[in-house]
Amino acid sequence: MSDDASNAGALVSQIRRRRRLTQAELAIRAGTSQAAISRIERGLESPTVDRLNALLQVMGETLALSAEPMQPWADSADLASERAMTADERLEQGIQLAQFATELAAAGGQDTASG
Repeated sequence: MSDDASNAGALVSQIRRRRRLTQAELAIRAGTSQAAISRIERGLESPTVDRLNALLQVMGETLALSAEPMQPWADSADLASERAMTADERLEQGIQLAQFATELAAAGGQDTASG
């Protein structure tokens, strides 16, 4: 799906224009109002999956949904290392991370004040 079709309204609009239909013509085919099509295309109304599929079908298209596994945020060695830590070690690591984040935020504030 292209960037301009990254949401339901943009997808409906893109296909409607490709099929050379007006909003009113699509509304008649779909048994709804032109105002409803406009609200969907402008992102003011988010259609259900069933409604989106119905709109696409009256334009000769079909909706294809899929699911893919997410990329893991850590590899198995990292996870094993985390599980091997004691509660005290995890707490200390958390404190160190918080201190680092505080120092980083303070340094960022100094850079914007001087620049």
